[in-house]
Amino acid sequence: MAQKRFRNPGKNTISSIIGSYKSAVTRNAHRSGFDFTWQSRFYDRIIRGDQSFQKAVEYIRNNPVKWQDDQYSG
Repeated sequence: MAQKRFRNPGKNTISSIIGSYKSAVTRNAHRSGFDFTWQSRFYDRIIRGDQSFQKAVEYIRNNPVKWQDDQYSG
């Protein structure tokens, strides 16, 4: 069952495209001498309409203000 769940479903899926992108960015960063890693936990959401889009815009705009209070920001 686990093998089916984690198997790559194909080359043209969103998952495989994102995986390829992250791999290329990581490789390029390491080649350039950066100590780069992706955030280990994140939340993906599909934007399905204007209201959802506006919520995402507000989150992105307001997020940097909250960094000083974030326990993981250093």
